[in-house]
Amino acid sequence: MALKRMLNFNVPPVKNSTGEPVWKVLIYDRFGQDIISPLLSVKELRDMGITLHLLLHSDRDSIPDVPAIYFVMPTEENIDRLCQDLRNQLYEYYYLNFISAISRSKLEDIANAALGASAVAQVAKVFDQYLNFITLEDDMFLLCNQNKELVSYRAINRPDITDTEMETVMDTIVDSLFCFFVTLGAIPIIRCSRGTAAEMVAVKLDKKLRENLRDARNSLFTGDTLGAGQFSFQRPLLVLVDRNIDLATPLHHTWTYQALVHDVLDFHLNRVVLEESSGMENSPAGARPKKKNKKSYDLTVADKFWQKHKGSPFPEVAESVQQELETYRAQEDEVKRLKSIMGLEGEDEGAISMLSDNTAKLTSAVSSLPELLEKKRLIDLHTNVATAVLEHIKTRKLDLYFEYEEKIMSKSTLDKSLLDMISDPDAGTAEDKMRLFLIYYISCVQCPSEADLEQYKKALTDAGCNLSPLNYIKQWKAFAKMASAPTTYGNSAAKSLGLFSRVMNTGSQFVMEGVKNFVLKQQNLPVTRILDNLMEMKSNPETDDYRYFDPKMLRGSDSSVPRNKNPFQEAIVFVVGGGNYIEYQNLIDYVKGKQGKHVLYGCSELFNAAQFLKQLSQLGQK
Repeated sequence: MALKRMLNFNVPPVKNSTGEPVWKVLIYDRFGQDIISPLLSVKELRDMGITLHLLLHSDRDSIPDVPAIYFVMPTEENIDRLCQDLRNQLYEYYYLNFISAISRSKLEDIANAALGASAVAQVAKVFDQYLNFITLEDDMFLLCNQNKELVSYRAINRPDITDTEMETVMDTIVDSLFCFFVTLGAIPIIRCSRGTAAEMVAVKLDKKLRENLRDARNSLFTGDTLGAGQFSFQRPLLVLVDRNIDLATPLHHTWTYQALVHDVLDFHLNRVVLEESSGMENSPAGARPKKKNKKSYDLTVADKFWQKHKGSPFPEVAESVQQELETYRAQEDEVKRLKSIMGLEGEDEGAISMLSDNTAKLTSAVSSLPELLEKKRLIDLHTNVATAVLEHIKTRKLDLYFEYEEKIMSKSTLDKSLLDMISDPDAGTAEDKMRLFLIYYISCVQCPSEADLEQYKKALTDAGCNLSPLNYIKQWKAFAKMASAPTTYGNSAAKSLGLFSRVMNTGSQFVMEGVKNFVLKQQNLPVTRILDNLMEMKSNPETDDYRYFDPKMLRGSDSSVPRNKNPFQEAIVFVVGGGNYIEYQNLIDYVKGKQGKHVLYGCSELFNAAQFLKQLSQLGQK
């Protein structure tokens, strides 16, 4: 992994080496911190010899006999601070790693500072790491978290954006995508829709990859990664799509675990922050609850339960947590029972040797104790997270919203009028109602008449909604002339299995009564459908005029005719303008049924519905 190599002074870490790691300090900026934190825990950093990790712009003391690894963006202020560190002779050696490529002039600034501080010998290495993207999952990445408003949906779709500003936005996106492919060690074949921001990204990325390949001495793609295996592996397909092809999905209420956590809780770079309720039950209605403690949990690849269930429907997750808890309780009793058989409560260890047949049993119980405790930690974590999610589902009736929106998006018959849903004071927040109405408005083939629209607007205003997002969606719909070809979302909604009467036994942590249980049918969302067409080389009006770029061809040709006729095994879908976990999960489910295929999902930023609604609202303010 590129990061581990960097933390090992840019030498690949050797497996099974018994030598102690070299102790070192890691200095990063906020960008570096965001890249490292979802991937490496503090313990993993310590195992690699990192004793301290500090922010570049914090007050740092001199540690003269320790090497320092810097992992920062090559910005003006970062370089200034770095030169100051050299002058102050803070560390023994400096290993400078830049997240994106550093310019010649800034390199010269560093060289001058090193000369001035007589520290030339101490600057051990300078590396461009090309790691300017954040990996959240093995198959998901996003571009940035700091300054994400720079490349947000709002930034790209602002009516008053100047050409120069748009260039900057596109260059920022392309720089990160370029870093991603350098790290991947592969040159993709690029497909994109015409006349969109995605096309601007494709043109620039194609040019940047092409220029790098042409410069034979400095090309980043001729190293070990590509050299020999260049022809044995098929190249990946990069599908660039624009957020505007599907504005309904990011607003959609959801039913799978990871997407729900992102939608209703504070979930950010794989860490969820929960407020612990403190005696809420006893406080009188309307009273302000006391200050709550916050607890944060990491939901990462290391968490087996999360890996297994993050894409499962929520009721299934609640059931699994409950089962895990019961299994754990049984094992816990077993450990206690074994200890009491052997009279170990207050006895000295000498008594063990006399009971040889139980020794094996006890040894296995003791050796599995750390594993049991870790299991218990995960069960507690998911009990807390799932309970917090369930709280939202119940108070806001999110199951009803999810079902209703599924029906709207799949053009099924509705059992309750939209006006009733919006006017129901017990179901959902103002934001939930706005999301529901926007999905209806985006998905309808025939827009509601002015009179009907006024009636909806009144109901929404009465429910406390801000109508700015609707102003924007109206303009967007008129501009996109969507009436001629509305986006389809498949034709069967989630089937309800009726209410949870008592799926859980009575001792369950989760009282699910009144919450609906749904079977999710695999429906390909627009982004997945586009990928399927292009990856499998299917002819489809939706994607037939997608542009085709091959940066390896000497002359770029503007065509939509793919040269290679074989289906792709590997693809990267990248959404310009922001993505979400619903789309990500949909792609993962799609690929499960495809033998040997591998798909990655990337986006310029990852937002939940509330954050997206806020951007639409800013765009729609008059």
